Amino acid sequence: RTYIAANAGRVSRAIFEMCMKNGKAGIALKLLRIAKCFDHRFWWFQTPLRHFEGELRDNVFKALESRLLSGGRGHDSFEETLSLLDMTPEEVGQIIRGKKDAGKTVQRMVRLLPRPEVECKVIPITHDVLRFKVTIRPDFNWSGRWHKGAQSYWAWIADTDGTKIHHSEHINFSKKNHPDSIELDIPIPTFSSKPSHYLVYVVSDSWVGVETVYPLSLDLMNFPKRETPYTNLLDLTPLPTTVLEEPRYEGLFSKIETFNPVQSQLFHVLYHTDSPVLLGAPTGSGKTFVAEIALLRMKRLYADGICVYIAPLKSLARERLKEWKAKLGAPPLKWSILELSGDTRHDQRAIEKADVLVCTPEKWDLISRGWKSNLESASGKSNAGGSSKKSFIKRVRLLVIDEIHLLGEERGAVLEAIVSRTRFISQHLEREGVAHAGAEAKTDDGSQLVASAATSASAGASATGASTLPKNELTRIVGLSTAVANPTDLADWMGIDVSSKGPMARRGLYNFRPSIRPVPTTIHVQGYPGKHYCPRMATMNKPCYAAIKEHAPDKPSLIFVASRRQTRLTAFDIISYAAGDLNPKVFLGCDDAYIDAISQTLHDEALQHTIQFGIGLHHAGLSSHDREIVERLYLNGDIRVLVATATLAWGVNLPARLVIVKGTEYYDGKSSRYVDYPLTDVLQMIGRAGRPGFDVEGFAVVMSEISKKDFYKKFLFSPFPVESCLDGRMCENINAEIAIGTVNSVLDVVGYLTWTFYARRVQKNPTYYGAESSSEEHVQDFLLSVAKETLKKLEKEGCIKIGGDVDDVNATVEATSLGSACSNYYLQYRTPKQMQFGIRQARKIILQQIQNEEESGRYSKSGIGLNVAVPLQRSLRFDEISSAWLLYALSSTHEFDELPVRHNEEIMNEELSDSLMWGPDTSSLLSGQERTYVNPEVYEDPHTKCFLLLQAHLEHARLPISDYVNDTKSVTENVPRLLAAMNSIALSDDTTEGAFELVTQFSIARQMLETRTMPSESPLSQIAGIGKELASRLSTKPKHGNGQIHTMRSLREMKRDDCANLIKKLSKGKSSGPLTKTLNSIYNAPLVTVKSSKVTFTSQKGATEDRGTVDVELEINRQGGGGGGGGSGNKKNRQQQQKDGDDGGYSIALILGTIHNRLLLSYSSFQAPRGGTVQVKKALDFDWAAANEGGGEGGGAMILRVVVEGVRGLDSEMLVPLQ
Repeated sequence: RTYIAANAGRVSRAIFEMCMKNGKAGIALKLLRIAKCFDHRFWWFQTPLRHFEGELRDNVFKALESRLLSGGRGHDSFEETLSLLDMTPEEVGQIIRGKKDAGKTVQRMVRLLPRPEVECKVIPITHDVLRFKVTIRPDFNWSGRWHKGAQSYWAWIADTDGTKIHHSEHINFSKKNHPDSIELDIPIPTFSSKPSHYLVYVVSDSWVGVETVYPLSLDLMNFPKRETPYTNLLDLTPLPTTVLEEPRYEGLFSKIETFNPVQSQLFHVLYHTDSPVLLGAPTGSGKTFVAEIALLRMKRLYADGICVYIAPLKSLARERLKEWKAKLGAPPLKWSILELSGDTRHDQRAIEKADVLVCTPEKWDLISRGWKSNLESASGKSNAGGSSKKSFIKRVRLLVIDEIHLLGEERGAVLEAIVSRTRFISQHLEREGVAHAGAEAKTDDGSQLVASAATSASAGASATGASTLPKNELTRIVGLSTAVANPTDLADWMGIDVSSKGPMARRGLYNFRPSIRPVPTTIHVQGYPGKHYCPRMATMNKPCYAAIKEHAPDKPSLIFVASRRQTRLTAFDIISYAAGDLNPKVFLGCDDAYIDAISQTLHDEALQHTIQFGIGLHHAGLSSHDREIVERLYLNGDIRVLVATATLAWGVNLPARLVIVKGTEYYDGKSSRYVDYPLTDVLQMIGRAGRPGFDVEGFAVVMSEISKKDFYKKFLFSPFPVESCLDGRMCENINAEIAIGTVNSVLDVVGYLTWTFYARRVQKNPTYYGAESSSEEHVQDFLLSVAKETLKKLEKEGCIKIGGDVDDVNATVEATSLGSACSNYYLQYRTPKQMQFGIRQARKIILQQIQNEEESGRYSKSGIGLNVAVPLQRSLRFDEISSAWLLYALSSTHEFDELPVRHNEEIMNEELSDSLMWGPDTSSLLSGQERTYVNPEVYEDPHTKCFLLLQAHLEHARLPISDYVNDTKSVTENVPRLLAAMNSIALSDDTTEGAFELVTQFSIARQMLETRTMPSESPLSQIAGIGKELASRLSTKPKHGNGQIHTMRSLREMKRDDCANLIKKLSKGKSSGPLTKTLNSIYNAPLVTVKSSKVTFTSQKGATEDRGTVDVELEINRQGGGGGGGGSGNKKNRQQQQKDGDDGGYSIALILGTIHNRLLLSYSSFQAPRGGTVQVKKALDFDWAAANEGGGEGGGAMILRVVVEGVRGLDSEMLVPLQ
């Protein structure tokens, strides 16, 4: 008996898992029930409350299980047990024949049952594929006693008769993430005889009776029509490069004699027409040359035209920039090629002179939002918004979008906005004749053009009205993609005529089969068992080694894995298998001495080891130096195996004879679970197999979990249609169009949507998006409902104002200051309201701190000179509290919701917090007390991690692991943009108390971030080559017996030679850098002197308020990028800055405020000149009444501050009398 009891559950589970693998739904459910019953010793048809035998009496269970209760209906099933919560405690007490308190106890226990609440939406992808979007939420009260650290469930989708399981997953809810839901995105193939219903089961792995069944009906499902999407590759004679008929252009293709078949078939359309082009072709088909041919056509017709090339990733943008700078930027063309991404910064002059702009989607989306303000300038209207001029936008004649099929991925909404806006701009310019005739542009009819599109065109394939549009639009669009299943929709959206008949129909649309690859690729799909990720990955290592030995023993091989840890583990195991074959260095293609010397230059220890055996590692945790060496060795054949994270598939072009996709899942930190790669990512990895010009064939091995093997066998060769992802960023996109003035009413929003790919797919696949049917009436109603819902969300978050009822299609919409900030600074639509709250709290903190300092006598305005600028003096605590809160508020915004907090990183966050000055929040800093206990769950929050990383960045703190280095880079790249957004929101609320000090603090915070110093550090520590010890000596050394050097200004005002001698004398050979670098750091900073200030009063009839103006004359001295020495190295440095378009400057902020109440009167910011001494005049306009009211005694005065952003210690302030 004991033996049976001990093993029955184990055997039942073993048979259960066998049935799950064989797809036997009904038997599997029974076996899981039996296994749990053996474990807990009660039956599934008894009440699940028997799990709480120690808390409830036996008579309670018997009463609930009695069939005599409630007219013969008992409460033995799980759902009926849950129905006890719908009763009052008294009613429950009557059922169990107990008291009222007993009823409360039972209900409390029912709430502990780990009930999974299931919601499911099924949407058709193609006629043969359904996508199940399953949301599972833990709808119970978590108790550590009963639920421990996690709860496991089995989820599967089955037919109604239980004969077949179509998909199954094992999921976990953890206490850490409770009550967050889990979302499953499951594609399932269907067959000719589709079932009318599906059942979604979610069954607890350990709790008896806890199971939920969700039925799904397909009766009202609208399946998309089948489409034959492919273009036949014609048997044409390859065209020679001489068909370009331009020697300069022919020289670009000197390495080839003829274009390949794909390029030859497209050549006429590319080089002799201006038709938009959509090219779907496999990797290695020469799509880059296709883009270049279109570029040559554009430059031949428009010498001053600009090509914008959109690359999906920064790494791809850099690769294209490097290639085109060498190819197009060199003689004889000498075109200007610039990269625009989050990592680059160029001045306006460089962009205006550019021939090609290589951009990331987000960057060009942000830039192109300024197109309408540019047209307003062209028509004679002033750009009141103060945005930078973007006249180059109207000179864009070619837009090339690489990997346009990523439209269906998360970032696809940005691509959709870009193309839709580009086509809109083109037609607007066509109608107004701005580009061709120089006619005066009308700026008030942009919305009319949108509205006309809404009323004159359907929302489907004819949304753009091919008969009403120009034959060829002003900006040509070229989309490059892999083969897609719905190219007609993509082509129609891009402006290709797909509706007419005849020889010109579908011109520009080419969607070739995957089989046309120049290098044919053989794909093997392998399945591996194993419920847990890491052990399953370990079982794949030996097959990886075997695949390399079979398919590419002496050729380059590329292995894609999901994490940095897997790169190391995979490489180590392959080395051990090679050693087992007595040839550990079989993958090394160079001498041992050479590779040993190379390994000594590497920083990563694991890479130092693996590279000696001919195996390289490639992931984001490596330094740029290590990555460059690995890439070079691999391309040269010195190492033959490269183990890389999946991001390499989209990055550097490193093709191979063999590609192994080791695992098709990755760990998603946001959902804390392993999820599948998008199919486009897997196809991109496979596309690296086979090197054109080197190999005659390629091999790819896809290793997946065994249950997904059939899925990849089917779908790797039949791509999914591209669906729109605009819905995920609908609010941001509509807000942007409202902010720039394209959309001015509810009807305009609907009109804008008709330009999008979203509208076309709604008509083709209405069920996917939630429309009733594909009829024009239903589609228009759906778009109208989407427009109204979006506007309501924006209004709730304070981004827009709606003039009237949103149900009125003629109701006007207008952007608020929050909406403008959202558009101008590329924020999520909920972020500005968060920022506004943080700003108002910061203002309260600042006012309280000023009051405290005034009461204690630590603050006095008597030190500020009248018409004489003196150094800006602020207390350390004032700056520290204000800056800490601003950075904390910034870290708490939605922009950092998805900053990853990986497994066990909450422990590292807590340890890192202990070593930092402010800790996980600002509570101890604000209270002035020592840190108190903090709930450990705080360290699991991505916003807490963000705040800690910012502190570590400022303090130069040691980070626990390399992942944190990359996370810090990600955070610090975004902080300047977000800080500028907060500053903009603060400026829009300038009439409140404390706004003057708040705006000043934003400039101080920017100084901290730019110099990477804390408020408590001496400003001298920001100077290159000066450490804390030398900074301390400089700040205490008498200056010729007259006082001490305390600030950056004191050094900056010295003569260069005197400063050099002083540093030499005090450093005593302990300087951490060359003296020239130190001096350049000092004298490159702008020294700003206020030469004069004059106040004038203006009163105009009919004006609502009297205005005043302060005319300020500044002298700015800056001794160039390389200092004042004027040596050849300095000149070269300045020339390189100009060549790269780097603004190379500091921002100077002029801030005007009142003495009392600290009101902000005026604000102006401008870039400092590159070098020399320059006189700058600025006029600051202000409210005269507000200035007088807060001006104080003696006729009143204002405070003028000059803040140099980017360097500490050069700020000044002065009193300006109101006379």
